[in-house]
Amino acid sequence: MNEISNKSEIMPMLALRGITAFPKMVMNFEVERPVSVAALEKALSSDRRVFLLAQKDPRIEMPETHDLYDVGTVCLIKQVLRLPQNSLRIMVEGICRARFLGIVSNKKYLAASVELLELETETKHSSKAEVMLRQSYELYAHYLDLTSSPSPESIAALASSGDPGYAADYIAQNIRLRHPEKQQILEELSPYKRIEKVNKILLRELEILEVEEQLKRKTQDRLMQAQRDNILREQLKTIRAELGEGGDDSGELEEYRYKIEKLKVSEQVREKLLKELSRLSKQPFGSAEASVIRGYLDTCLELPWSKATKEEADVEVARRVLDAEHYGLEKVKERIIEFVAVKQLAPEVKGSILCLVGPPGTGKTSIAMSVAKALNRKLARISLGGIHDEAEIRGHRKTYVGAMPGRIIAAVLQAGSRNPLILLDEIDKLGKDHRGDPSAALLEALDSEQNYNFRDHYLELPFDLSDVLFITTANTTETISRPLLDRMEVIELTSYTDEEKLQIAKRHIFPRQRRKHGLKASQLKISDDAIREVISRYTRESGVRVMERKIAEICRKAAVRIVDKEAKSLNVTAAKLEEYLGAAKYKPESMAAKNEVGLAHGLAWTSVGGEMLNVEATVFDGSGKLELTGNLGDVMKESAKAAESYIRSRVKELGIDPEFYKNKDIHLHFPEGAVPKDGPSAGITIAVALISALTGRAVRSDFAMTGEITLRGRILPIGGLKEKTMAAYRHGIKTVIIPLDNEADLKEIDQTVRNALNFIAADHIDSILDSVLEAGGSEGDNLHGGEEMFVPTGDVRASVTMSTQ
Repeated sequence: MNEISNKSEIMPMLALRGITAFPKMVMNFEVERPVSVAALEKALSSDRRVFLLAQKDPRIEMPETHDLYDVGTVCLIKQVLRLPQNSLRIMVEGICRARFLGIVSNKKYLAASVELLELETETKHSSKAEVMLRQSYELYAHYLDLTSSPSPESIAALASSGDPGYAADYIAQNIRLRHPEKQQILEELSPYKRIEKVNKILLRELEILEVEEQLKRKTQDRLMQAQRDNILREQLKTIRAELGEGGDDSGELEEYRYKIEKLKVSEQVREKLLKELSRLSKQPFGSAEASVIRGYLDTCLELPWSKATKEEADVEVARRVLDAEHYGLEKVKERIIEFVAVKQLAPEVKGSILCLVGPPGTGKTSIAMSVAKALNRKLARISLGGIHDEAEIRGHRKTYVGAMPGRIIAAVLQAGSRNPLILLDEIDKLGKDHRGDPSAALLEALDSEQNYNFRDHYLELPFDLSDVLFITTANTTETISRPLLDRMEVIELTSYTDEEKLQIAKRHIFPRQRRKHGLKASQLKISDDAIREVISRYTRESGVRVMERKIAEICRKAAVRIVDKEAKSLNVTAAKLEEYLGAAKYKPESMAAKNEVGLAHGLAWTSVGGEMLNVEATVFDGSGKLELTGNLGDVMKESAKAAESYIRSRVKELGIDPEFYKNKDIHLHFPEGAVPKDGPSAGITIAVALISALTGRAVRSDFAMTGEITLRGRILPIGGLKEKTMAAYRHGIKTVIIPLDNEADLKEIDQTVRNALNFIAADHIDSILDSVLEAGGSEGDNLHGGEEMFVPTGDVRASVTMSTQ
C-alpha cells in the first residue's frame, strides 16, 4: 500500500441513508436534501471530490457527528443529472477509504474533516489468500445462480483483479446485505480479513437462498400439480359429458349447499355441514374421501331435524285401539292410558321409558305397536337380541371403512320423524364383549334428562331424542344392567289364563288366521271346546304364539279340504281336532290320584310361565348320605341342606329318629332331570317331602306350595306368584300354601284362579304341617300340640299363623 497523506483534509460530505460506497466501485444514487445538493455543488466547483459517509439511523434528517459512522469513502463525481424538484442523480467512483474526524460546517452544506487512510493497490499475496479468492469466486458465482441470471462480465471482472481487497469490496457492493454488515466490511482495512468476512457472509446467504429455493420449488410443484389436476378434471368432465355419463360437480355442491341452508338446525350443526361441504369441494373427483363425505352429508340431510308427526293424545281413542287389538292386559292398558291422559293435559311433558316384561307370546311387541297407532306416532323397531358391540348403538366413526350411524339414529331415519315410538325389543338379550357394553351405550339414549343432546359417533353432531317415546321389552329383568333398569318403568305382563287364551283366540287369532288363509267365516268355524282342547292338550305356554300356529295349521288343513271339494264348510269340534292336529302332545293336567309319602307338589316360575315342580324323597338305611338329583343349581342344593338342618333341629317335635342323619340315607329327586332347576322357592316343598318320608305321613295331593325356608323354619317371600298359582290351577290343585309376606300379591292374581283355589299364607313351616300331611304315620298324629288349623274355603283368602308352643 502507498501512503497518500497523514494529514486531515476538509471536503464536502454527503450523509448516505441505507447505502454504502466502496473504493474503486462505481455507483449512482439520487440526492434530495438541500445540504447534500449544496455539498455537491461545492465539490463540482473544486476538485469534484466528495466524502460519502453512511448514517447509523436513516430516519435522521440533519445528522450530527455521533449519528455517523467512523469510516467512509472519498469518491470522485463522474456524472451529474439534474432532476425536477431540485434533486440530482449522480454517478460516483470510490477512490479510497477515509476516517471521519468530525463535522466542520453544517450551514449551507456539510463539510467534514477526514483522514485519508490508504489507497489500496495490488500486492503480492500468499497461497492462503489465493485459496480465499477462489472460494469467493465460487461462492459468488453460486450466489448469482440462485438470485438472478449470472452475468459472465461480472464474474470475469471479479476474477481478473486478483486482489483480495478489491474482490471483497466488489462482492459486498453487489450482494444483498444489511447496511450494518456492509459498513463492517468497509471498516475492515486488512484485505485478507475483509475477504474472509465476505466469504462467511456468502456462505450464510447461500444457505438461506437454498432454503428459499427449496420452498419455492415445492410451492411451484404443488401449484403445477394442482393445475394439472384441474386440467385433467376438466378434461374428464368433458369426456364424461361427451359420453352422457357426467354431472356437474359444481351443481352437486350447490345442491348440497341449498339443502344445508334450508335445514332448520342450530348454527353449530349448520357450520359443521358447511365445513364438510367445503372439504368435499377440495376433493378430486372419484376419490374415496369424497365418497365418504357424500355419504355423511346424505345421512345428515335425511335426518328429520325438525320434521315431526302431529301427536293425537286422546284417551278415548287410545282406549278404543288397545281394547280392539288386545284382550286382557288390564294393568298395561291402564298405565298407557295414564300416559296418554298426561299427554293430553300437558303436551310438553317428557314421557318415561316403559319396559314391558313378561313371558314370550304375551303381546309385548304388539302392545307397543298399538301405542304408536293410538298416539299417531311413527314406529321403528330395534331388535337388540345378540348385540354385543357398543358401536351398534352409537355408530362407528365415519373414518372407518363402511361406517354407518348406530341403530338409534338409523331408527329415527327409518321413521322419518323426530318424535317416533322406538321399540327396543329383547333388551334383556344384550351381549357384552371386548368391543364394549351396548347396555352402557343405551344409558344416554334412555335418560330423558340428557338425551336431548344425544351424540352418535358417526354424526358427531347433537341430535334431540327427548321427543322420542321409547318402549322396551324383555322376558326377565335379571339380565338387564341395574343402571339401565333404573331408567325404565317396569310393567309386568303375566301369563294368560286358559279363559283369556280362549277369548284371544276367538276375538283375534282365529279371525286373523282365517283371513290370512283366504277362508270366509261361513267356510270354517271352530267351537270353544276345540279351542280349549288346543290350549290344554296341544300347547303349554304362557303366551299364545304356539296356539296361533296350531290354529294356522287347522286353517291350512281346512283350506286343502275345501279346495279338494271334500266339503263346502267345516266346523271343527273337540272330537274332530285329532283329524287336523294329530295326537295330543300333552296329557290333561291333573293332580295325583292319591296321597303319597315323600311326594310334595311345588310351584316354580320359568321364563315361559309357571310350572308344577314335584319333589320326591326316599329314606332308607344307610350312613347318613344326602343324595340330590334332577339337574339342580347351587341355590336349590343349599335349600335342601337347609331343610335337612331344620328337620334335625325339630326331630323331637316331629317324632323323627334323632339319629336319622347317621343311620339313614336320603335321596331327593326332582323329575324331568334334563331341565335345569334353581332358586330358593322350593325350600318349603323340600322340607315337607323330607318330613313326609321320615315320618311316614302322606302328603295331600291336592296341596301345592312355594316359599323359601330358613334354618329355623321361617318361610320367606318369593316372586312370580301369579304364574305359579296359574300352574296350580291348571293341574287341578285345590289349596296353595304361600309365604305370609306374599299375601298382598293375591290382588294381582286372575279372578278365575282366585275363585278356584284356597290359599294359606304362613310365615313358619310348623304352622302348615298338620294341614298338608295326613294324620298318622310315625309317632303321634298332631306334631305341634296346638289347636287345629282352620283352612278357609271359597273366595276368602285367609292368613293363618299357628303357635308352635
